[in-house]
Amino acid sequence: MASHGLSGLLLVGGASRRFGSPKAFARLDGETLAERAWRLLGEACDERLAVGRLAGLPFPSLADEGTGPVAAIAAGLRAARNERVLVVPVDMPLLTADALLGLARACRQAAVCQAGPLPCAVLRSALPAFERGEPTLRRVLAGLDAAVLWLDPDLLVNVNEPADLERVAAAQASVRPGRAG
Repeated sequence: MASHGLSGLLLVGGASRRFGSPKAFARLDGETLAERAWRLLGEACDERLAVGRLAGLPFPSLADEGTGPVAAIAAGLRAARNERVLVVPVDMPLLTADALLGLARACRQAAVCQAGPLPCAVLRSALPAFERGEPTLRRVLAGLDAAVLWLDPDLLVNVNEPADLERVAAAQASVRPGRAG
């Protein structure tokens, strides 16, 4: 585990309608997207929390108290031990610890990447903004006047459909040492 005074929050819920099955269990390079994101949070954060009603994860998860990312983040902020909390969706397999640490450094109340709203960094003290009943994460973060951090768009690939995962796997295979690219 890292030593940056950060809590990492992994969002594992979601209906995965377009994907057809829970994205958390989709495999890339021999590990599930959930395992991959959990490992990533371990590289950047002192504490890791997962939120979502998904049975079968290889780590414990908190149940969110509603639907959508706003409720999930509120549940995670309530449980977090550190003031700065990095929030990562399970379906962004190319994020790096360096990118997440950049978000944490930019976080005064909240920080998002240019593609926002996720991944993001928020302060635990911003919990009331997540409890006000605002329907979308974008609105909550806009109310916090979030700082915007420009990240490499290649890191922000979002896996919404099986074809997205296949493209990510093919791109990674083409850049591995010893392979033609």
